[in-house]
Amino acid sequence: MNCIVVDDEPLARDGMEDLITAHGELSLSGCFNNALKASEFLRNNEIDLIFLDIEMPGITGLEFARHIPKETLVIFITAYKEYAFDSYMLDAIDYLLKPVFPQQFEKAVDKAIQFHGLLKEPRPEIDRITKDYILVKSERKYHKISLDRIQYIEGLKDYVILHLPSERVIAPMNLKTIHEKLPKDRFFRISKSYIVNEIAIESFDTQNVYLKDLHLPIGKVYLDDFFRKFLGRP
Repeated sequence: MNCIVVDDEPLARDGMEDLITAHGELSLSGCFNNALKASEFLRNNEIDLIFLDIEMPGITGLEFARHIPKETLVIFITAYKEYAFDSYMLDAIDYLLKPVFPQQFEKAVDKAIQFHGLLKEPRPEIDRITKDYILVKSERKYHKISLDRIQYIEGLKDYVILHLPSERVIAPMNLKTIHEKLPKDRFFRISKSYIVNEIAIESFDTQNVYLKDLHLPIGKVYLDDFFRKFLGRP
C-alpha cells in the first residue's frame, strides 16, 4: 500500500517513517509538514493510506480529511483523546495516540490492509433483505446469506462489511440504510460504525459489547437505546 505521513512535528514524522519503513506491506511515498503540501501531492499521485495528524497550523487534519478521495484511507495520529469522536464521524480506519507504539501501529495497519483488500475485490450488491436472510448479487449470481450467520456489520465510508464466521462481505451501502432494513429485534445499532446481531453477543457492559473473540465499543448516543431494547425495558 502506498502511504504518506502528514504531521507538523519533525520527531513524529521521523517516528512514523521508521514504523512504515519496517513494515513489509507499506511503501512510503512522502512526508509532509502541512495539509496544503499533502493536498498538492495527492492531485498527481495515487495514495492508499494517509497517517494524518489532527492539530496542525492552517488546515487541520480533520478539515483535510473531509476533502481527500473516498478511496484513500486515513489513520489519525494525535496527542489528544478528545478528537476520537470526530475521527469516527469521518470514517477513519483508526485513531492512534502519540507516542505511537509498534503494537498499536501494526493493529491499525492490519485493519487498513484488510479493508483495502476488500475494496480491490469484486463488490457484490445487496439486492434484498428479509426477516431471515440477505440476498446478495455478485458476478451474475445471487447468494443467500442467513441473518443468523452475520455476527456484526461494520460501516466504513460508503460501504458496509458483513462479518460472518469464516468470511467478510463488503457491499456499497451505508450503515443507516441497512439498519433500517434489518429486523430491529435482532440487530442493534451500538455506534456510528457498528450493528451487532443479538445471537452473537456473549456479554456487555456500559462501554462494550463482547463477542466471542472481540469487543465493540458502545457509543454514548446509542447506550440507552441499546439497553432498553436488549433488556426489553419500555
